[in-house]
Amino acid sequence: MTTIWLYTILSVLAISLVSFLGVFFMALNVDRLRRVLLFLVSFAAGSLLGDVFLHLLPELTEAGGKIISYSLVILLGILLFFILEKILYWRHCHIPTTEDHPHPLGMNNLIGDGLHNFIDGLIIAGSYLVSPALGLATTLAVFLHEIPQEIGDFGILIHAGYTKGRAIFYNFISALAALVGAVVAILLTKQVEQTEGYLVALTIGGFLYIATADLIPELKKESGLGKSIWQLVSLLAGIGVMALLLLLEK
Repeated sequence: MTTIWLYTILSVLAISLVSFLGVFFMALNVDRLRRVLLFLVSFAAGSLLGDVFLHLLPELTEAGGKIISYSLVILLGILLFFILEKILYWRHCHIPTTEDHPHPLGMNNLIGDGLHNFIDGLIIAGSYLVSPALGLATTLAVFLHEIPQEIGDFGILIHAGYTKGRAIFYNFISALAALVGAVVAILLTKQVEQTEGYLVALTIGGFLYIATADLIPELKKESGLGKSIWQLVSLLAGIGVMALLLLLEK
């Protein structure tokens, strides 16, 4: 159990530190940033799909039985992340955005992202409770999709009227919600073990939604042949990394 605590806490803290990457990428010019994101998004999409089909689904089938129940939980995961995304884009304030009155979009983004991070923490801890190899694969998948997401979150907060310092601070606090989720999952180990299959199914739903509804549509906006080929290469590289991680399970 001590090893699980160590692996989980280190993994979640590493992912939380991704929230600081926004500062580095915001320093890049727009064209260079777009080129970097092109490959990051492609690689992240591939890693999420690879984790789902090479790690999580096989784990779910080994659990045996309850196939219909697991399928319903996968659908629930997709719907949950759809609702979270709706929260991120919800706004109704008509007062002009200033440094003293940041746009509500910023706070909505922080709340939605915090809940998302909390679920990520649950997912990572639950994966390590199943096996270290599955925990590592899931951590890598979450880490890779968090990079473009955190860059976007930082940009949203700046757009909402936050100073760079406040945007960095609040984004990091939101990221630490993953640590809370991880601690909750480990403290409730017996309950997690009893619902292990459902947690994996929820993870599959969330990952499928992020990869197919968020990341891949972004890739479709690029129609150039050369960049499209590199997108495909990056996508396959993400899947390939997840395939290589299967060696750790042997």
